[in-house]
Amino acid sequence: MDYERLIDEETWDFIRRTTESYPDDTVEMSIADQRRVYDAMCQDFRQPRPPGIDVQDRSADGVPVRIYTAGDPTRTVIYFHGGGFVVGGLDSHDDVCAELCAQTGYRVVSIDYRLCPEYAHPAQFQDSWAATNWVVREYDDPIVLAGDSAGGNLAAAVAHYGRGRLDKVLGQVLIYPGLGGDMSRGSYLEHANAPLLTLDDIRFYQTVRCEGSAPDGDPTFAPLQDDDFSGLPPTVVVTADCDPLRDDGAAYCDRIVAAGGQAHSINEPGLVHGYLRARTSVRRAADSFERISVAIEALGQGIWSYD
Repeated sequence: MDYERLIDEETWDFIRRTTESYPDDTVEMSIADQRRVYDAMCQDFRQPRPPGIDVQDRSADGVPVRIYTAGDPTRTVIYFHGGGFVVGGLDSHDDVCAELCAQTGYRVVSIDYRLCPEYAHPAQFQDSWAATNWVVREYDDPIVLAGDSAGGNLAAAVAHYGRGRLDKVLGQVLIYPGLGGDMSRGSYLEHANAPLLTLDDIRFYQTVRCEGSAPDGDPTFAPLQDDDFSGLPPTVVVTADCDPLRDDGAAYCDRIVAAGGQAHSINEPGLVHGYLRARTSVRRAADSFERISVAIEALGQGIWSYD
């Protein structure tokens, strides 16, 4: 793959800066060292919170959450962070959540689900489901589900499981999610050695996530394994073109549309997995973050502008 042609210099600068603090061989480190390195890398990219954002840490039925508000919101975004189910937490995506709050005017609740390998699947889904129900009870607002990478997986899993169980889910916005696509074809092979996320990395995270073999036919593990895509909320999926996970987004949207739902896939040319951290330094990433924010805001107002 000719990444020198596909990826512009701004994005290469972001890739180089990332690998300075999060080397390509990080997955070979101990879990504790992976988390230490990841946290340091996120801190290196972390932006100040926008002014006027009130932040509160609480417990959502035992699941730590961080709540961002500005003014008197009437919508709540539930955000699930990325990190391969192994790394990340409330601090790693603090600035992203604060900026989404400022840009949309909605309350944002970030979920600090338990991590692997100390807690194997389905612990991450169980925490996400429990925290989502707490949010619905606590605020009684219509909600938008959102998340990046592993968090996109969890947001979709909650949407699938929530049919008939959750009211007021206005939509979901999934950012370069891993949804359990076929790793023997498409972007998994085309971008098997992409910058910042490789196919080997994905296999590592899947192995760590499970105790034994990966489950089959379990949409709380891999939403693309569901056999029913009807009744899902309006969905926007945003993918990075230079990412092994790219094709999961389009495949997921196709399944929803085929079942009679609303779904739209946006593929961002020249971007790589993890580009949310590049939103202040890479024009393509900044434009994509704007599209993400607009999608969340529109779904929160019941607006669908993709037909």
